[in-house]
Amino acid sequence: MTARETAESRTAVPETRSAPSTAPTASRSGRTATLAEIAREAGVSAPTVSKVLNGRADVAPGTRTRVEDLLRAHGYRRRRAETGRSPLIDLVFHELESAWAMEVIRGVENVARDAGLSVVLSESAGRLTPGRTWADQVAARRPHGVILVLSDLDESQRALLTSRSIPFVVMDPAGDPGADVPSIGATNWQGGLAATRHLIELGHRRIGAITGPSRMMCSRARLDGYRAALETAGMTVDQSMVRTGDFHHETGYRQGLDLLRRPDRPTAVFAGNDLQALGLYEAARELGLRVPEDLSVVGFDDLPVARWVGPPLTTVRQPLTEMAEAAAKLVLDLAREQTAPSATRIDLATSLVVRSSTAPPPEL
Repeated sequence: MTARETAESRTAVPETRSAPSTAPTASRSGRTATLAEIAREAGVSAPTVSKVLNGRADVAPGTRTRVEDLLRAHGYRRRRAETGRSPLIDLVFHELESAWAMEVIRGVENVARDAGLSVVLSESAGRLTPGRTWADQVAARRPHGVILVLSDLDESQRALLTSRSIPFVVMDPAGDPGADVPSIGATNWQGGLAATRHLIELGHRRIGAITGPSRMMCSRARLDGYRAALETAGMTVDQSMVRTGDFHHETGYRQGLDLLRRPDRPTAVFAGNDLQALGLYEAARELGLRVPEDLSVVGFDDLPVARWVGPPLTTVRQPLTEMAEAAAKLVLDLAREQTAPSATRIDLATSLVVRSSTAPPPEL
């Protein structure tokens, strides 16, 4: 072994004193394979194995995956003391263009500032999984942790961050993140139930809904809460009164026009989020309908703009800043090895905030 290979082999330490019996390159003596031996099996140089082990970005994805598999098979990991974390938290959004995102950023910044850290923002351009090179870039940065908002990781990305001892937390997961992924969410089903129940108690019977994307768990939960409230009140769920949106203002406007042009138009609409509620406001104005005299509207999130519009919006408060703070604290705890990731799922409570956009239905 060359002096360089010997030095590189010291950058990693096996989790056990000998490789597993199924390890491809374990010798008959039971000793752990060196990085040079792993390099030979992977068909790469020892410096390339060292780059993978230390999170360098200049390695082809296929090569990285092959080497990572062999390193895991032999139980290699970097020493915690040698991790050399940078003073960063990576915050990843699937979209970064609304006041919703600003509330999340504020929460993460609050925790990062107190910990003496900075926040790196990334966007996956509407995809629920970051791009192929993203994980390599994060591994090269070596942050204290990663927070993914309405996003998730594929298996290779998870494996890379885990092998680099970079913890990650999913906030408001788009799907089921799995029991081994720490996550922070909100009681979306309860929020949808409360919003719809409020409208029922005001006397509304034709209640429409504009949901978020069906691929997102929070959207499905809010719609399920809407349905549960109607069914509990002995009302039939009219699927023709439900429209699928994307949590954007334009969709609230477009789907709102479609609902409000019906001859049996709804007297109230649960808009799924505040931005769609504002789009619905615009649709109502265009059609000469007044809120709340002709149409009651309930949103979801309680963004600051909900208090400023006319009339102020009745909405379900989702504690976005608190959720982001909880996610940041959790990822820092994981970095300090204070919390077991397999047992962490936290849902913060939602609450109905009644303002001026809801009233008893008009007599039609």
